[in-house]
Amino acid sequence: MKKAAFSALLLLSTLAAAQAQDAAAGEKVFLQCRASHQVGETAKNAVGPVLNGLFGRKSGSVPGYNYSQANKDSGITWDEAVFAEYIKDPKAKIPGTKMVYAGLKDPKRIADLTAYLKQFDAAGKIAQ
Repeated sequence: MKKAAFSALLLLSTLAAAQAQDAAAGEKVFLQCRASHQVGETAKNAVGPVLNGLFGRKSGSVPGYNYSQANKDSGITWDEAVFAEYIKDPKAKIPGTKMVYAGLKDPKRIADLTAYLKQFDAAGKIAQ
């Protein structure tokens, strides 16, 4: 009985995790980011740096983008947890950042945005 209950719980948690991130919904969230950032094979630095290959990348490291000293010195390597904390309140996570965004507070929208961004490798190709 315990084994069946554990299996059911494991299945439910897996389904919840799968539903927790929705890349299509994240693409809609990204619309508010597009004024500053680009993704995809033709992406270029704009007001903000290209976000291709964000996860696993060191903060302040996109070639050709003029980062704030605070961003370059932050020591951050982007992963899901760090990105979620940052996007909630960029100026709190990296005091002195040039990013002028008040923050995304909704955990579901953050998860969706993360799923969307994770699709893009460093070359801007969508991983299959």
